[in-house]
Amino acid sequence: MNTVLTLHDPQQARAYYAAGVWQDKTLYMLLQSHAQARPDACALRDSARRLTWAQLLEWTDAVAADLAAAGLRKGSRVSVWLPSRVESVIIFLACSRNGYICNPSLHQNYTVAEIVRLIERIDCEAFFGQKGYGADAKREGATDEIGAVKSLRRTYWLEPSRTSSDGFPRASGARPVSDPDTNPDKVVYLAFTSGTTGLPKAVMHSDNTLLANGRAMVKDWGHDASTILLSLSPVSHHIATVSIEQMLVAGLELVVNDLPDGMKPIDWILETGATYVMGVPTHAMDILAEARRRGLEKLGKVKVFYMAGAAIPREIAQGFLNRGILPQNVYGMTENGSHQYTLPSDNADTIVGTCGRACAAYEVTLWNQDNPDIGVKPGEIGEIGGRGGSLMLGYFNNQSATEKSFNAHGWFLSGDLGMFDDNGCLIIMGRKKDLIIRGGHNIHPSTIEDLAITHPAVLKAAAFPVADDRLGEKVCLSVTCTEGAVPPTGDEILKHLRDAGLSKFDMPEYYLALDEFPQTASGKILKRELVEWVKQGRLNPMPVRWTGDDNKTPEKAN
Repeated sequence: MNTVLTLHDPQQARAYYAAGVWQDKTLYMLLQSHAQARPDACALRDSARRLTWAQLLEWTDAVAADLAAAGLRKGSRVSVWLPSRVESVIIFLACSRNGYICNPSLHQNYTVAEIVRLIERIDCEAFFGQKGYGADAKREGATDEIGAVKSLRRTYWLEPSRTSSDGFPRASGARPVSDPDTNPDKVVYLAFTSGTTGLPKAVMHSDNTLLANGRAMVKDWGHDASTILLSLSPVSHHIATVSIEQMLVAGLELVVNDLPDGMKPIDWILETGATYVMGVPTHAMDILAEARRRGLEKLGKVKVFYMAGAAIPREIAQGFLNRGILPQNVYGMTENGSHQYTLPSDNADTIVGTCGRACAAYEVTLWNQDNPDIGVKPGEIGEIGGRGGSLMLGYFNNQSATEKSFNAHGWFLSGDLGMFDDNGCLIIMGRKKDLIIRGGHNIHPSTIEDLAITHPAVLKAAAFPVADDRLGEKVCLSVTCTEGAVPPTGDEILKHLRDAGLSKFDMPEYYLALDEFPQTASGKILKRELVEWVKQGRLNPMPVRWTGDDNKTPEKAN
C-alpha cells in the first residue's frame, strides 16, 4: 500500500499502460534483467570504480539489506548528500528495490542548517553524506547536527576517498530477506526544486513516471548497450536522473561527473570514450571554449550532446554541429523530465533554433500569460503547459502548491514562456518571472542573450531587470568573456546587438562585464543574485544607450 498522497489516477494509469507509456518494470527490475543477461558488461563508472551489471546488482542488494535492518519500511524517505560517485546511484536503486523514496537532490552548495531543514520537512529516516562535503560541512559538529534530526533511524558518513569502504555497506554484505517491491507506480523519487525563487518544493515521481521519459529518449535517439553516457550534471540534479533512466532502459554504461585529480571535463570526456554527453548550456559553453583553446575539431567519440536546464543559445548548438556532433536541444523540468527535444532527423535550423517536439510520454500546449485557462492563437507567445505519463505525482506534503500548478483544464503550468514555429517545434522564450517589462513593453531576456554570445569575445550572457522609477524596469546585460579576451565596451556590445538584429526597443540600458556568474549547483545562472547585488550596491552596472542609425537594415546573426 502507498501511504504517500499523490496525484495517481487509476483511470489515467490504465490509459498509460495501454499506450505502453507505463510498463510493469521498476528501476530495480531493469537492473536485475541486465545483470542476468550481461553480467560482465560495464554499467557504472566514477573516477576510481567501474562496475559491471552483476557488481552493481550485488552492491545494490547489500545496501537494501542494510537499510531494511535499520527498520525502514515502504515509503520511508532516504536522503543523499553526496557528490557524483557510484554510491549515489546504488542508493537510488536500493530504494527502488525496497519501496523507499530516494531524495537525491541535496546539492553541494547547501549549508548544514539548510540540509537539516530539508530532511526534517520530509521526515527523513536514513541519511547518506560525505564527510566535509557541502558549503560549511567541514566545520566541527556538522555531522552531529544532522544526526540529531529526530526522524532519522540511521546515518551513513562516507570518506571522500573513492577507494575507502568506510561508512557505507560493503558489496559483500548481507543479502535482503524480503522480495523486491515490484510496483512501478509507487513513489520512488523525491527531488527538491532548484530553489532559485524561494523555498524549494519536493517533487514526487514513481518508477513509471521516470522511466516513461527514459524509454522515449532511448527509442527516439537509438541508444543501446554500446552507448557510453557521461552526465556532466551532478547526481543531485534531475538531468542526472534522466541519465540513470536511459542507462537502465538501454543497458548502457553511465559515467558520472567525478573527475580524477587534474582533469577538466573535456579530459574526462576523452578518457571515458563517452559517445553521449548530458549537461546544461554552461557546461557546453565551457567545453566548446576549451576545445577552441586546444584546437580540437572533435570531442573524442562524442556523437550527441544533450543540453537542458536553460534556454540553449543558437551559437552553442551551432558550435557542436560544426564539430560533427548532434546537439540534443532539450526542454524540461524536474516535474516532467526531459520531455521536449529535437531528433536526429531534424534539420540544422530546427536543432539550433528550437527544442523540437514533445516525446511520446508528454504533450504540450500554450496558454495565455494573463489567464492560463485560455489557449493562445497560432504564432503567439504563451505559458507552456503539459500533461502525460512523465509528469510528477505532485509536491510532497504540499496540497496548495500542487493544486496551483495546474490550470482549470488539468494542464501543468511550467512558468516558462514559449511559442511554436511553423513546424510545431517549441521555441523557449524564457521564464515568465524573468520577463522584463519596460514601460509596458515586454522584453524577453533570452533574445538578448542569444545575440550577445555571438560576439567573439563573449562566453556567457545574462539579461536581467534593474528597477527604474519612471519605467518600472530597464534591461541590464551582463557578460563573461572567453579566456584571454578583452571585454567589449558598452558601445561595442550595443552595436553588435543591433547588427545582429536586436530591436532598438529591446536594447540594454545597463551593462556589466563580470569575471564569473553566480550559479546554482546544476549550472544555471542565478539572475536573482545579480538583481539583488545591484540593489545592494555590490554591482554597479554602467549606463549605456543605443544612439546608432536605426534606419539601416540590421545584419542577421550567423
